[in-house]
Amino acid sequence: MAGPKEVNAELIANLPDTGPVIMVNLLKLRDRAAYKRYSELTMPLIKARGGTVLWAGDGEAVAYGDPQADHWDYVVLVRYPSRQAFLDMTRSPEYAAANLHREQAVTQHVIVASTQTYSKLLPK
Repeated sequence: MAGPKEVNAELIANLPDTGPVIMVNLLKLRDRAAYKRYSELTMPLIKARGGTVLWAGDGEAVAYGDPQADHWDYVVLVRYPSRQAFLDMTRSPEYAAANLHREQAVTQHVIVASTQTYSKLLPK
């Protein structure tokens, strides 16, 4: 079951936009090469809006939960200076072109918008 092709922009736009947001990306991949191409195309778009990838890694095993249903192949944490910066990127024609590679690459992709409540890594 694939996730939605479009960003839930209205939902994100209606959340308070008072500072940085971390987008937690959970991915089930069918084509790593296509996801690599998507990443190469989106990194300049993220950086142009003041964002950055904080961390990315392979999902190894489900430590708590259903080992099959809850398994993710790849996890990426992307920090944007605001929700608007994220929405601006996803609404751009350059992102629409890159997104074709993402759609080819994933069988499921969930992005959780989150705000920091605690971090040893980043100042609030």
